[in-house]
Amino acid sequence: MAEVSLSKSQMMLLAGTANRALAEEIATHLKQPLCQVTIRRFADGELFVKIDENVRGRDVYIIQPTNPPAENVLELLLLMDAARRASAARITAVIPYFGYARQDRKDQPRVAISAKLMANLISSAGADRVLAMDFHSHQLQGFFDIPVDHLYASPVLTAHYRLKHLHDPVIVAPDVGSAKMARGFAKRLNASLAIIDKRRPSANIAEVVNVVGEVEGKDCLIPDDLIDTAGTVSEAARALKRLGARRVYCCATHALLSGPAVERLRDAPIEEIAVANTIAVPEARRFEKLVVLSVGTLLAQAIANTHRDKSVSSLFE
Repeated sequence: MAEVSLSKSQMMLLAGTANRALAEEIATHLKQPLCQVTIRRFADGELFVKIDENVRGRDVYIIQPTNPPAENVLELLLLMDAARRASAARITAVIPYFGYARQDRKDQPRVAISAKLMANLISSAGADRVLAMDFHSHQLQGFFDIPVDHLYASPVLTAHYRLKHLHDPVIVAPDVGSAKMARGFAKRLNASLAIIDKRRPSANIAEVVNVVGEVEGKDCLIPDDLIDTAGTVSEAARALKRLGARRVYCCATHALLSGPAVERLRDAPIEEIAVANTIAVPEARRFEKLVVLSVGTLLAQAIANTHRDKSVSSLFE
């Protein structure tokens, strides 16, 4: 995709510290400098945020994923509050990864619906709209009382696997809830579809019970929205190999890679794990099978279209 040039001058890009490299890439595509901000901590650990340039009357875009640690959420909220109090004309929270998205319902007594609380905090801090990528569940858009533009990393991921010329490919949904997403991948890659019947005895623990579909002698691709501890994909890959799969690939938008994830993925019979750069993956968590693909161009185009009041959904048609 070609670099984007902007006709309006009132855009302003801000970034927190959660994924500075992605923010700089977006700024490069938009040919806009990142606004100077000061983010530091007091002796007791409290965050101090100051916008060092004039934002009055500007169309402000604040780029900050909200993956752990929790200070990333606070940075986003404080940057929005600072921009609102500095009289920005419009504030858009650009959230490549929306944290707490998995806590979206009361599945047990006396638990918080954390995803709704996060949405409320973002609105209260001053956001006029949200631009996010691959929510854990699409209905999270309804948790916000402000407009939400929901982006998908699938064009970037499918373009990568189209170049690999997979042998008789089959897209394997890691669970029943992912079937719709897997169907979209299958359509783009002209592949067949299979579904894993998965049970989750407790949080972050998954076990494969059955695979619905034909995988023997085929190249399998397991797409997911995120990889956390990698229990799901590693067990899925082993089940597919037991059933005679030729090669197993995995892709996901968000690479949390928590706890034993790296070791599990290294040991699993997976040829390659492709992830987007919505979350900054530190060098210590990178390994030979991991391929990081950039969604910076896609996010830049979405920001440009939002700024010009053009369609964002047209990027995915």
